[in-house]
Amino acid sequence: MSEPVTVMNFNTRLDAEVARAALAAADIASTIVGDDAGGLVVPIGVSTGGIHLVVNSEDEERAREVLGGLTESVRDEGDAG
Repeated sequence: MSEPVTVMNFNTRLDAEVARAALAAADIASTIVGDDAGGLVVPIGVSTGGIHLVVNSEDEERAREVLGGLTESVRDEGDAG
C-alpha cells in the first residue's frame, strides 16, 4: 500500500493548484492539503506551514520530475522579461 508524501509546499493555494494541474496533465493524482479557509485567508495557510501538494509514494519520483520542470519553466519566463 502506498503512503501519502508531500512533494512541494506553497504559500498560496493558487500556486498549489497550478502545480496540481501540471501533475494531472501527467496523469498523477494529487491532493492539496492546507488550512487556508479554501484560499480565502492566505496568512492562515502560511502560518500553519503552507499549502502542501501530496501524492502517493509510488508517484513521488515522477511528480518531482514534473514539478521540477514546472519551476524551471516559471524561472525561465521570469528571466525573459
